[in-house]
Amino acid sequence: MAEKCESDKVSSSSLNLICPLCLDIFVEATILTSCGHTFCRRCLKKYDLTHQDLDHMVCPLCREITKLSVNRVDDLRLNVSINGCVDDYHAKCGGMNAVLEMCQKCTTCKSLKDAVSFCLTCHCYMCDKCLHSHQQLTMFFDGHEIVAMDDVIEGKVSIGHLFEKCSIHKQENKDMFCEDGKVHVCHKCVLVDHQNHKIKNQVNFEQELRRKVTGLAQRCADKKAELEKNIQNIEIQRHEVHTAVQTLLDDVRQAYSIKAKELEENLRNLTDQIHALHNSFDDDLDVLKLKDRQRIKSICSSITLVDNDRLGHLETDTLSAHILLCEELDAMLKEVTDHTSAEAIKKKAHEKRFKPADDTQLDLGSISGSDPKMKVITCVDLRGVMLGMTRYSNSTVAIGNGGYAQGIDIIDSNGGKQRYSNILALNDMNCYDLVVQRDGAFCVSTGSTEAHFYSRFGSRKATIHVRNNGNTLRVNRSPSDEIIITNYGTQIYIYDPTGSTLKRTVQTKHRTYQASTTRTGLIVTSSCWGNPHDPSVVTVYDRDGNAGESLQAPEGVYLYAAVDELDRVYVASVDEKNSSVVIRLYDLDGLNLKERVEFNSLNMTLDTWWCYLVSLSPDMLAFACCEKLYFMKVSL
Repeated sequence: MAEKCESDKVSSSSLNLICPLCLDIFVEATILTSCGHTFCRRCLKKYDLTHQDLDHMVCPLCREITKLSVNRVDDLRLNVSINGCVDDYHAKCGGMNAVLEMCQKCTTCKSLKDAVSFCLTCHCYMCDKCLHSHQQLTMFFDGHEIVAMDDVIEGKVSIGHLFEKCSIHKQENKDMFCEDGKVHVCHKCVLVDHQNHKIKNQVNFEQELRRKVTGLAQRCADKKAELEKNIQNIEIQRHEVHTAVQTLLDDVRQAYSIKAKELEENLRNLTDQIHALHNSFDDDLDVLKLKDRQRIKSICSSITLVDNDRLGHLETDTLSAHILLCEELDAMLKEVTDHTSAEAIKKKAHEKRFKPADDTQLDLGSISGSDPKMKVITCVDLRGVMLGMTRYSNSTVAIGNGGYAQGIDIIDSNGGKQRYSNILALNDMNCYDLVVQRDGAFCVSTGSTEAHFYSRFGSRKATIHVRNNGNTLRVNRSPSDEIIITNYGTQIYIYDPTGSTLKRTVQTKHRTYQASTTRTGLIVTSSCWGNPHDPSVVTVYDRDGNAGESLQAPEGVYLYAAVDELDRVYVASVDEKNSSVVIRLYDLDGLNLKERVEFNSLNMTLDTWWCYLVSLSPDMLAFACCEKLYFMKVSL
């Protein structure tokens, strides 16, 4: 009796030592603190590999959440009780090796000997003695099908499903599965405790689960193959990326090499300029020094002639000569010594400054202190009457023509001219004003109410409609490609880069004909018009309409303003009667203009008061008047 109890104890306790994940005896049983469920530590680590992005673990059985620390599964505590039972079980069943070898015991007798065969009819394992009895007792076991355990282990023979006996209804097999409770039950348990639960036949359930697992295994294999192929593709793309990046690096290094050569040339030029200044100052000082030495020599020579012991014995002529020498020497001594010229040269040298170039220029900078200059480098006869002008590139302008020669011309600083033929619709229209956006698109004013947008390839994109004020629309753009429109009224219209939305209007104090904008959003306006009762002024506004102090021209003089890319403001004063143009450079001081430089007056052919001034780059301007276009070089 004691033998039976001991056997049952081992068998029943082993059922509670199975890991729900690997379905084997626990190895380092580890407990999830939130729910108390226990699993092998290695099984939890495998499970955690698929959830590395989470700071917790969801229990595979009950879905409770257990927070994980830095070391994740390694910081979970072991289930000491379960691990102790595992050790006891291994000791009673022949140690760990017996479990690892998976030797099936005889289920026919109580000997717990290793099974050597299996009866497919009785569904039981048999040791060698039970096998002998099975074969001898033909009255009971005749016709039973018996297979060897070696064939079972090697998979040559399938022994089907063995049902576990119900712990409550001892004679009944647990051949049902309750999906609600996730437990195996017998049919009596179903009638008693699981009447309203979803029940499945155990065999069908296991077959369904096996199909599901098989499908998942196949999908895993397919996904694994797909991911491995993707990894190979990633490596191919990595090679392409590395090639592209290396090409980019090579391009940058090549560009640097070219720019470095230009900067080295710039450095040599600046060094030569400084050496020339050094030599020039030395020469000026040497001249001053030589003059003083010559004066010393003259004084010494004269005193030698005058200071003679025989002066009292001189005859009349000789005495007269000495009196004259004395007078000359006296005059020479009365000459004022030049104490200031050397100081002036020193001051001039100290006034020289190195002015670093702006970030937008490939240039080290320049030596300041020289006289600022502006000179006309090119004069171009225009094909028609200039109605509007805009910057096309650093050395090129686009001219809007009217009258007998309509359309748009592109003209460079070398005098080269060509018709802009992409926008065919404008070839037979007056282009009153125009501006080129950064993507090459044109915004062109063709009258007093409309400005049209054209792509760089000539297709019309949009049209802006402005209330008629009796004057043609003037267009410009901000550094961010907003469209600025004026029509000689007291409002400035600011549209988005597509021309589809009027973003704001700015009220002005004077009727505005032209407007330019700075990088900071200030608006510089020119109110120039051939009306003696309406003076020409240049005013700076912010986008809320606040204005600074205006520059006002005398009667008969018209002001045209242009903002360069450094936010400096050039203002051309056009005196039509005297046919002269004076250009001044201003710095912005808040909303006021502070004059920096007044350049020499330029003699130009002025056919009318209507002119246009455009900044092409920090050192180049374009000025047009009716049928003449001038490119001017600026040096500061």
